[in-house]
Amino acid sequence: MSKNIGLVWLKDDFRLNKNLALLEATKNHDLVVAFFLYKKKKFENQEAQRWWISKSLGEFKNKLNTFNINLEIIDTDNYKSFFEKIFYKKNFSIYWNRTYEPEYLKFDEFLSNKFKINKIRFNIFKGNILNEYDEIKKKDGAPFKVFTPFWRTAEKFYFDKIPKKNKKLSKCVKKISFFKNTINEKEIYPKKKWFKKFEEYWIPSEDNALNQLKIFINDKIENYSEARNFPNVIGTSKLSPFIKHGQLHVETIWEECIKIKKKGVNKFLAEIGWREFNHSLINHFPHMLKGNYSKKFDKFPWRKNIKFLSAWKRGLTGYPIVDAGMRELYLTGWMHNRVRMIVGSFLVKHLLINWLEGEKHFRNCLLDFNEANNVSGWQWVAGCGADAAPYFRIFNPILQGEKFDKEGEYVKKWVPELKNVPKKFVHKPWDLNDSNILKLGSDYPMPIVSHEKARAAALSAFKSI
Repeated sequence: MSKNIGLVWLKDDFRLNKNLALLEATKNHDLVVAFFLYKKKKFENQEAQRWWISKSLGEFKNKLNTFNINLEIIDTDNYKSFFEKIFYKKNFSIYWNRTYEPEYLKFDEFLSNKFKINKIRFNIFKGNILNEYDEIKKKDGAPFKVFTPFWRTAEKFYFDKIPKKNKKLSKCVKKISFFKNTINEKEIYPKKKWFKKFEEYWIPSEDNALNQLKIFINDKIENYSEARNFPNVIGTSKLSPFIKHGQLHVETIWEECIKIKKKGVNKFLAEIGWREFNHSLINHFPHMLKGNYSKKFDKFPWRKNIKFLSAWKRGLTGYPIVDAGMRELYLTGWMHNRVRMIVGSFLVKHLLINWLEGEKHFRNCLLDFNEANNVSGWQWVAGCGADAAPYFRIFNPILQGEKFDKEGEYVKKWVPELKNVPKKFVHKPWDLNDSNILKLGSDYPMPIVSHEKARAAALSAFKSI
């Protein structure tokens, strides 16, 4: 055991299981301090995540206490200046897990060089991913641009690895403090009080994540391939916020899934595969983080319409399935994946509003916001990404509602104004013509655009490029 202190930089790592940086630090040091850097600017447009992170820090702090490990939160606007202040201290070694965003990986290189110059021991470990993003390439060394061959290769690559046994965290000799001017996790809470609703739906903790995974595998995964399409039933895992914030490692999901022989397993693991693919894309093609993967879309005739954008955000478009999704997002910090595609398609193809506006709104409201998934998902819907949906695929919000929410249960849950509307009209309330049940225009808005006209305008705009 080393006599100096082991520091563990936590980012999206709120777990004990498969936290390689934490495991290595406790193996090598009697004294360990974990720290989290709260960069206020980074979270200015990620309000929902501030709630999850604040809750996670409080819960994980208590968990680490049982191992005599202090978790300290530092408020900083600049990672470089923070680390430069500790380079002169020679009484520590530092450990962290990778975060697979180009900005973080570039910063890993900067820190590695600085720690080497200052002769400070450091170690960087694989983060929350199955394969390192640059391990999966074509035979000629080029990155994949299409999902199916990527995942076929990635799945085999991971399967062929020798599985590592789970190691247990060692208890430290005593709990110590290392940093000055730390803050309390409650100072991270978002300013808007809408997050209070989140507490009805989520418990951000590793124990809950593992429990939810167990319930999903035991009770739901067998029907996942079909049930995942219907927002009125709990057919998805709802594990995405736990994966994003590292309460659950994707290796744990893999290990638990391959133990069972149920028909939904391959489809579910393919969703983990999309996450791997998206991380590969943003690191090999980083320009897509700020604009279109496909450059021809730089000339797309997007429209600026503040009124329509506001109606979309507030769930007041007049299309029930779209409005239900947007309200679910605002109230719970999450949205069903099928509905994400529907609301995304509506914004970019019915309203012709730049996908970047949607990406920005999701970034602010999603508890599971992940840069790779969010950017790739929006570009898939818009048709400007890698392996994207074809431009002529324009979801009809009426037919999508009738197909995937046949009884209107999902719509009525999130759009209570329509609770008395017969199911025949719930996805097209303008055909009802009964003001005793619904006064269209006052109880619920008229559609802000005509589907037929919007579709024709979208096809014309796409053909122009």
